[in-house]
Amino acid sequence: MKIAIFESILTPGGHEIDFDRLLVDELQSLGTEVSFCVPEGYHFKYNYGVAIHHLPGESVSYAGVRGIRKLWRAAKREINRQRWFKALYQHAVAGDFDAIIIPTSTYRYLRALDLSILKNSPIPVIFIVHGVNPKEATAFFKQVEKVKQYHNIKIAVLTLGDNILGKEHRNVYCLKPPVFIPRDIAYQPTAKRGDTLKLGFFGQYRKEKNLDVFLDVFLSCQFPPTVELFVQGATVKPEDSNDFQRIQQKYAQHSQITFLHKALIGEEWQTAIASVDALIMPYASSRYRYHWSAMFFTAIGFHKPVVIADDINSEVLTEYDIGVKISAGDNEALKQGLELFVNTFDAKVERYKEELQRANREFSPLQMAERLLNLVR
Repeated sequence: MKIAIFESILTPGGHEIDFDRLLVDELQSLGTEVSFCVPEGYHFKYNYGVAIHHLPGESVSYAGVRGIRKLWRAAKREINRQRWFKALYQHAVAGDFDAIIIPTSTYRYLRALDLSILKNSPIPVIFIVHGVNPKEATAFFKQVEKVKQYHNIKIAVLTLGDNILGKEHRNVYCLKPPVFIPRDIAYQPTAKRGDTLKLGFFGQYRKEKNLDVFLDVFLSCQFPPTVELFVQGATVKPEDSNDFQRIQQKYAQHSQITFLHKALIGEEWQTAIASVDALIMPYASSRYRYHWSAMFFTAIGFHKPVVIADDINSEVLTEYDIGVKISAGDNEALKQGLELFVNTFDAKVERYKEELQRANREFSPLQMAERLLNLVR
């Protein structure tokens, strides 16, 4: 079986790169031949080691533009998306692939599909949507209805439930999100920690994550002196980069906190995650009630227990005892949760190990790849 992955995100983050890699590795492990279709001039940040087909029309970025220029680029992107979809249809008609996967889709992709000949594809085209929240639900369901008559158009939503906001559609399939696992390093999870308990705060830094508040709470906790915090921040916007540097300087005198202002990909990213004993995700965001958190599923995949806000995929901690859940945006709850987690870590570490193993079986990336192939067959 030959499957093409259509990727057009111009400035992908680490998790988007890892998700593409997950698809490539797991589909190949199932005996599938995988290749990429990308816009002309597209440059990968990671070498996936598979064939690449270029489609007419360059990717368009909104980065650093506003007003009329942003509107113009948005229009240009939609025009080029139609060109990409037409080229994908031509590949499908030519029999070059048995299926096409679009790994990071939104209702906008489905809106563009409704205007494209690709909706008549003779082979399955799978649009993977990474969650649907109430704000975008109306637009999403509208587009789902418009393409439901095209039997080869399949919409796979990564979700922890068995329906989308209480609704079911025959062309929408609910798939459990996959964990991200170490693929480039020799890594064996352990149930024991060293002399120091190392906590990690990772991911793309944005001001709304309120890192200052979290650090102040961390420093106020009653911890043994052997507790350390590693803070990694990848920044895209200049204002976020400046703010992260400000925070580094503000807390530079606290030796128990280490900062790394850098985007990490591949082996560097995996080594950093593996170096800590647990991950801390205190930031509040209502979107994670409906969209899976790639950072959380990285923690699970690396067998790391968590201290996590209760609006981040709360169903998981309800089912699996893999950490401490805190009330999002409540600083006192965060302080109590951190202290509880640290002070009971040694007593619960074996329990965490067992439950993380169970969660990894449930959210196996191989199982997700198998479910995708079931949509193709």
